[in-house]
Amino acid sequence: MLPTTERVVALTFDGGSSDVGAASILATLERHGVPATFFVTGEFARRYPQTLRSIDAAGHPVGNHSDTHAHYPQLRNAEIRDDLAAAEAAISAATGRPAMPLFRFPYGDRTALDIEVVNDAGYIPFRWTVDSLGWQGTSGGRSAAEVTQRVLESARPGQIVLMHLGAHPTDASTLDADALPGVITELRAQGYGFVALDELVGR
Repeated sequence: MLPTTERVVALTFDGGSSDVGAASILATLERHGVPATFFVTGEFARRYPQTLRSIDAAGHPVGNHSDTHAHYPQLRNAEIRDDLAAAEAAISAATGRPAMPLFRFPYGDRTALDIEVVNDAGYIPFRWTVDSLGWQGTSGGRSAAEVTQRVLESARPGQIVLMHLGAHPTDASTLDADALPGVITELRAQGYGFVALDELVGR
């Protein structure tokens, strides 16, 4: 949750597997004039550097989402620092900009010590207040309409929305990309604006 009483929402997109939904998401954001924040893994950055360049060229900040999407509570402190550095190097190589200080823990999993290590490395972790569940795909019983409804029903000032860039690995659905136009339109109809997370950290 963002520390604000203003009717603003932060749309965030995680990238760790595929970038199938990225072109559609970027086109929707541009068409509606909406900023968003992207958290990608180092593996994603190495696999899809052109996608990261497109995100950066559109003016959206790209944060660190670890290098290989490992569970940080299972890593030693030194392994976390190495993982962060590897992801940072891959992201900055693609965008020409640092990902620091924006960070999101893989799976949202973290301990108090993990947070301390990440903070000491120069990062500010951002979780979310609603997971669209679009990543579960049509094979998981989800639909674009349900994704939209989940986001709208939980809307409140300072909400951070978690969505994903990729397609479902088996059914190839891109529910978050499909739902995004309706999410933006309906949130605006409720009087909400949109904010990117880099605005909060003065990057």
